[in-house]
Amino acid sequence: MTDALIFDVDGTLADTEETHRQAFNYAFLRYDLGWEWDPPSYRELLKISGGKERIARYIQTLPLSATEAARLSHLVGAIHRAKTELYVELIADGRCPLRPGIARLLDEAQQAGMRLAIASTTTAANVDALLTRHLGSGALSRFHTIACGDLVPNKKPAPDIYLHALSTLGLSADRCVAFEDSRNGLLAAVRAGLYTVVTPSQWNVGEDFREAEFVLSHLGDAEHPLPPEEAAAIGGPWLGLAQLAQLHAQSRRNSRC
Repeated sequence: MTDALIFDVDGTLADTEETHRQAFNYAFLRYDLGWEWDPPSYRELLKISGGKERIARYIQTLPLSATEAARLSHLVGAIHRAKTELYVELIADGRCPLRPGIARLLDEAQQAGMRLAIASTTTAANVDALLTRHLGSGALSRFHTIACGDLVPNKKPAPDIYLHALSTLGLSADRCVAFEDSRNGLLAAVRAGLYTVVTPSQWNVGEDFREAEFVLSHLGDAEHPLPPEEAAAIGGPWLGLAQLAQLHAQSRRNSRC
């Protein structure tokens, strides 16, 4: 039986990474840093979970004196707060629609009385901005659990954020399904014992997703059906709740054999 769906946010609910990249660059301008993360550079930085962690890692790559490196390291938190403020402003203009099938599956799960949860390394403000913009003012109340940001000491690919979400849900991993878009996210979910569906975004197509139950272009809906080969693999033009529950139950039965 599937009792809860747990979603990553960035890249999974919406393809937000380009907006994050822009917000980082605007924050760098605000602090007169002279930095610019272009798309190829940002794609590499996405292998590091967490915005503050990306900034800190980037500083380590720069040819700086010890004094300047220390100064910039002390600014990481402030730069990241500025970036979050700018991201929220950018999201408000509607530039990051939800990916195909997300709104549909959330509605199906809610109508079925299933619990919904978030497990993300992004900040609570980012989650609030995205969900409220696309699902309305009561969006957050649709989720039983919102686990994000710095609630846990170790970010993805460590399983901590998923273990926290499961604890808050009061459910075992075998009763839940996770949705991710990245290698780090997949590893975090699988290490927490979760059945995981991956829908890669443009930023991580081609990563290794061998541990996923399914890798789909998106979840699909009537206007955006899945490609034929993916539809054949899951038995339909989009991943519906009943279909997902059946696939999950079959996987659980197979794991017990």
